[in-house]
Amino acid sequence: MKTLISNAHIISPGVEIVGGSVLVDGSRIVAVIQPGDTLPQADVVIDAQGQMLMPGFIDIHSHGAGGCDTCDAKLESLHTIAECKMKEGVTSWLPTTLTLAPQTLVDVCKTVAEYRKDMKFAKVPGVHLEGPFINPKCCGAQNPAFVRMPDFEEVAALHAITPVKLISLAPEMPGANDFIQKATAEGMTCSAGHSAATHADFTKAKAAGLKHLTHFCNQMSPLHHREIGLVGSGLLDNDIKIEIICDTIHLCPDMLETVFTTKPAEQMLMITDSLSCSWMPDGPGDLGGLPIVVKGGVARLAESGNLAGSTLHFAHGLRNVFEITGIALSELVKATSWNQAQSLGLHDLGKIAPGFTADMVLLDEHFDTLQVYIDGALVWEQE
Repeated sequence: MKTLISNAHIISPGVEIVGGSVLVDGSRIVAVIQPGDTLPQADVVIDAQGQMLMPGFIDIHSHGAGGCDTCDAKLESLHTIAECKMKEGVTSWLPTTLTLAPQTLVDVCKTVAEYRKDMKFAKVPGVHLEGPFINPKCCGAQNPAFVRMPDFEEVAALHAITPVKLISLAPEMPGANDFIQKATAEGMTCSAGHSAATHADFTKAKAAGLKHLTHFCNQMSPLHHREIGLVGSGLLDNDIKIEIICDTIHLCPDMLETVFTTKPAEQMLMITDSLSCSWMPDGPGDLGGLPIVVKGGVARLAESGNLAGSTLHFAHGLRNVFEITGIALSELVKATSWNQAQSLGLHDLGKIAPGFTADMVLLDEHFDTLQVYIDGALVWEQE
């Protein structure tokens, strides 16, 4: 079946077309039509009414939403989270774990494998293991009771259950570089997070295959004029990709502007780091067995007050960065899906161009989601 989305403000990496149209045949984009050109025949024609059409977002760091957590290890929880993500315009996401007991991570991966057999909402290429191989001095909202040294055999066993696409770990821990080398050879992307690494530690880890920095600036060694730490490493090194929580809480607006105007757009990865309290009202909650409190949409550990992930909706993070920096959306959109797709080897995602999978989101001028397309099908529409 052919679907034509007409009269759209098409925004794709390096491309902005006002009044353009997109022809989809089955699950693939087959043509992008310039304004004024003759429109092809289609079985279904959808008028985008001039609203913004972008590649579907890819959220590589999201623990939960709608009162559910990935680490519930329940299929119904994954369905709930994936439906919430879809409504944000996220068409692919990595269910993200916490620093928990080995058997819990096995149970989570088994549940993800089950979801992947019939992906009803947002697609799941694999999992993101955030921990357990972190620095116990940089736990943040992770549970220190389950921190352990890097163990590739543990992760290889999880990878055999369902694809492990991304691993966040502390590169300064004993055995970390050997772990990074082995994981990279198996196609897993390694990211430095919850870490007190020096720039020298970073350099060694990068040589071993490190590709990302996890939730940049949060729970990582800060920039100092005598030791630049991971924050300085992320700003200095234009090959390393950095995750950014764009809620203006985890990074203040000035820091968001600093990062987005310093780093190449090709190295930025917008994430939500959303928790089960996303899409939920303020109140008490739980994160990996640690009590949290959400007030004014900000989630913190009840005991220490540490920030504990976010309640951010993905498209609103994009809106925040656009309003703060004024950077063209055709550049910023690289950080919402294209970079993630390239880093994870999802080479048919992240662009509105012929040959790409028709995963797309239609947004209004407030960056609220109007329609979501997955594999060419209209899967959600605002009522």
